[in-house]
Amino acid sequence: MRITRLDVAGLRRFERTSFAPGPGLNLVTGDNGAGKTSVLEALHLMAYGRSFRGRVRDGLIRQGTEAVEVFVEWLEEASSRLRRAGLRHRGSDWEGRLDGVSTPHIGELCAALAVVTFEPGSHALVTGGGEPRRRFVDWGLFHVEPDFLPIWRRYARALKQRNALLKARVRDGQLDAWEHELALAGTLLTSRRQRYLEQLQPHLQATVTALLPAAGASTLEFLPGWRRDELSLADALLLARERDLAAGFTSIGPHRADWRIDYTDLPGREALSRGQAKLTALSVLLAQAEQHAALRGEWPVIALDDLASELDRAHQHRVLQRLVASGTQIIVTGTEPPPGLLELAAPAARFHVEQGQVHAL
Repeated sequence: MRITRLDVAGLRRFERTSFAPGPGLNLVTGDNGAGKTSVLEALHLMAYGRSFRGRVRDGLIRQGTEAVEVFVEWLEEASSRLRRAGLRHRGSDWEGRLDGVSTPHIGELCAALAVVTFEPGSHALVTGGGEPRRRFVDWGLFHVEPDFLPIWRRYARALKQRNALLKARVRDGQLDAWEHELALAGTLLTSRRQRYLEQLQPHLQATVTALLPAAGASTLEFLPGWRRDELSLADALLLARERDLAAGFTSIGPHRADWRIDYTDLPGREALSRGQAKLTALSVLLAQAEQHAALRGEWPVIALDDLASELDRAHQHRVLQRLVASGTQIIVTGTEPPPGLLELAAPAARFHVEQGQVHAL
């Protein structure tokens, strides 16, 4: 997958600008606050439906502008198909088009464009709560299993209905029916997530060996959101019903799922240093990119924000060397070229951001 054109309007410092990255390695530099990170935010918004720095309405839209607009054109190299997507987001609502056709679900845009982003907040994937880890798995599944999105929506709808009934203290057959639907969809959702993490394991070990060799062997542990080894989801929901009626929401299930990484030669994730957490998060993200390539026949776009401040020179070099060898399209930002980039023989397309514009060098 290779982006050929990115148009952005109304996003933070950008009134309107365009960016045409080349294949392989692309370096985007600029002063602090110039907007180089916003270039990656625009791609992330199209690929995930949100910025990696928060919701659209929380400062992403340029002051005095009604909406942020993003247009992306990319080449699917496996099929030689040129694709286009556009998104106009006002914070509270949005409009999207994919290949010239309006799309009613933002998930369809997210499933079309694959971008893996590593940025200063990525360590939360390891040290933060379960929500970003669930999003990580579900995003990967959106891209490799076409029928996953309907399963996810089915579970979300059943969960919303059960929660509404619980809040209203309804105990009749409606609750039985939606509980049954929730269990069916949740069991399917859980089996897909577990299989995805099992497939991710060998890719993770390869990246951990390259980036964090002192950690030893890595193991991904899946936590489904209930005591699955003791109860089916249907039985667990039934047992939790009285507690859930009192609380007014569903306390167990795949919406509470999580996963963790354990190392043979390092303590648990809570004891990881900030540097180890960053390298672990980066290892997971690169493993996901490699798995995507193995299953789809093409790499996602790799976006690395402010790489020089996140990794030391040696790790910068290892990461970039590994990615350049894969042939994927890489976009790296920084106030200046990362020192680890200077050791690579690979040429880089250069861009500079200033005064709200992206200029090719």
